[in-house]
Amino acid sequence: MSKPAPIPSRQQILDWLNDNPDQGAKRDIARAFGVKGQAKIELKRILKDMADEGLIEKRRRNFRDPNVLPPVSVLRVMREDSQGDQWAEPAEWTGEGPAPLVLFVPKDGDPTLAEGDRILGRLTPVEDEDYGYEARLIRKIGQASHRIVGIFRKNAEGGRIMPIDKGVGNEWQVPAAVTLGAKDGELVEAEQTGPRGRMGLPKARVIEVLGDPSAPKAVSLIAIHQHGIPDDFPDAVVAEADAAKPAPLDDREDLRELSFVTIDPADARDRDDAVLVIRDDDPKNEGGFLIWVAIADVAHYVTPGSELDREARKRGNSTYFPDRVVPMLPDSLSGDLCSLHENVDRAVLAVRMKIDAQGRKVSHRFTRGMIRSVGSLEYGQVQSARDGNPDEKTEDMVEEIIDPIYEAYEALKHARAIRQPLELDLPERQIVIGDDGHVASIRFKERLDAHKLIEEFMVLANVAAAEELEKLRRPLLYRVHEEPSLEKIESLREVAQASGFTLAKGQVLQTAHLNNLLSQSEGSEFDELINISTLRSMTQAYYAPTNYGHFGLALRSYAHFTSPIRRYSDLIVHRALILGHGWGKDGLSQWDIDNLEETAKQISDTERRSMVAERDTTDRYLAAYLSDRVGSEFTGRISGVQKFGAFVKLDETGADGLIPIREIGREFFHFDREAQELVGSDTGMVITIGQRVRVRLSEAVPITGGLMLELLEVEGQGMPSGDCKRRKGRRPGTRPPRKGPGKGPRKPARDAAKKKAVARKVKRTRKS
Repeated sequence: MSKPAPIPSRQQILDWLNDNPDQGAKRDIARAFGVKGQAKIELKRILKDMADEGLIEKRRRNFRDPNVLPPVSVLRVMREDSQGDQWAEPAEWTGEGPAPLVLFVPKDGDPTLAEGDRILGRLTPVEDEDYGYEARLIRKIGQASHRIVGIFRKNAEGGRIMPIDKGVGNEWQVPAAVTLGAKDGELVEAEQTGPRGRMGLPKARVIEVLGDPSAPKAVSLIAIHQHGIPDDFPDAVVAEADAAKPAPLDDREDLRELSFVTIDPADARDRDDAVLVIRDDDPKNEGGFLIWVAIADVAHYVTPGSELDREARKRGNSTYFPDRVVPMLPDSLSGDLCSLHENVDRAVLAVRMKIDAQGRKVSHRFTRGMIRSVGSLEYGQVQSARDGNPDEKTEDMVEEIIDPIYEAYEALKHARAIRQPLELDLPERQIVIGDDGHVASIRFKERLDAHKLIEEFMVLANVAAAEELEKLRRPLLYRVHEEPSLEKIESLREVAQASGFTLAKGQVLQTAHLNNLLSQSEGSEFDELINISTLRSMTQAYYAPTNYGHFGLALRSYAHFTSPIRRYSDLIVHRALILGHGWGKDGLSQWDIDNLEETAKQISDTERRSMVAERDTTDRYLAAYLSDRVGSEFTGRISGVQKFGAFVKLDETGADGLIPIREIGREFFHFDREAQELVGSDTGMVITIGQRVRVRLSEAVPITGGLMLELLEVEGQGMPSGDCKRRKGRRPGTRPPRKGPGKGPRKPARDAAKKKAVARKVKRTRKS
């Protein structure tokens, strides 16, 4: 009778698992060591003890060494390094020390991978390298995962992550091994690692602990991490920026004798455009002007294929928060070499545009030059000087520099009136952060002629850039804004009619028709409603290598040329001009041209990402500002209607809050999607966009930016109804509620209520 095989030692088991990573079942281990019969019970106990001590881990029915990756693993793709190598890390790692680094080795035909993508890879261990494995792609199993940012709540199993997004009900379960030491109540960034488990929650792992969520300036930090906005420059990018030297004059046109000035907000962090206006002395252009717009020559410093270029393309644009900026370029460029500071030589791409007395562009000429700004001015400072109150800095500039700028603007206003771009009037909110990092005040930005004239000059320069590149037959990125859909315009028309106004029908829509509607509502109680509704009917602008025109500006060809410090699109346009004019070797590369469509999509996406992050941050700051005023009453206007309630924009701060349907009244409200109305089944009360209301702030949650409101009064309709079951009578002229569980009013009753609401609106409008 053969002697039974001895039970293997722990080290023998570990060695065997390392040599046989694809055979980790208990049966495989028993067979390998000849363990049979009752000895299997002892082997099972040893394997359980090793698993409890973390020496091995059990995956389904297999055991494996947690310090060794299996031959086929799920990997998370990391960013490329300065050599162009793509790296990855295991999606899950429970071994000792940091996760091993994996070099991704692509083969022909493999798809392009982006940071955050998840792949199934076949791994090969490597020795004598500073990384542990090489990986070949088996298949791509997921796009870059959306980052989870939330509050960590510790528990016996590890913890949970509570969401900070408004409207998100999900929580995530975090196993104890992947909490990264997060403490209860801390803000963490995580990524989902698996589907719903036994607890009914999806699994996640913490990838960074962000700290105290109530700390000063944590609000923008939440948005940065939540939306995956890169806020740290790689060392290679910083080194490249730090090594840059001021551009020499060389073959540039010397424009340093011209009196350029920059005009920016008081808190401007970069100055990438300078302007100059000269009254044209050409007798053939009497009353005309020469308008110069000079833009920082970022293309000289950020060259195709460089580390700076790759990072700038990835970011797409700078992102602006009330308390910080996440720049597209390192500060040594954005705040110094590319910023047009006064009395300093700076390289530019400039355009000289000749306009006639009616503001029509007669001609333009582009050049690559060198300027020296004679003044870094602020909007309010320039406006005061024009209004007869110059300060010490501007008193000598009024006659020769400031007055010609305003005179040229008056001419451009004539051309603008003929062109009829969309004239929306929506005040811009400004959040002022105090030294302690908290909101000091909220105010609405003043719109001065100084702001408008700079905008008009920039639009003119952008048009000239698009036309120049079309003439040169060079590829470029257009700024595209397509006309709104028929469905959205029809919805706008319904809002206009309900408010007592008209929007032309049965003809090709032009911005002039919308401006006529905006003009009708100006000064009325529906002014803001019509402006908001018109804005919501618009499509979102984007970048494209094909020209589809710009509806909002009423322009045939439009490209972004004037802000290359903060927009990658403008850098592409600059390179195209350099290539078209043969101004150097730093123009548009063949790679730029071949990937123009992909670049357009990339930077359109990053622009939208920044817009959402900026909006979320504003909401959170407003909620924090109002959190001390819970219980206070406010006036506002209904800005949106949904089945679950109504949104109100508060007059005082411009903040948006939600009145849940349960707080509107204790009757059933029917949601009319087409008319964007909630109609009460018992009282016939109508809640619709644009109505003036009085509300009470019931809840303000800074971590999510959510504001909850109670409806107190609707202008013209009084208080919302009480408990319908306790009401003995009905409001005269209304139908009784429809019988049956949860049913709204019959259609005739709804129609009658809607007609009455429209009649009330028209009556109020005529009175105003």
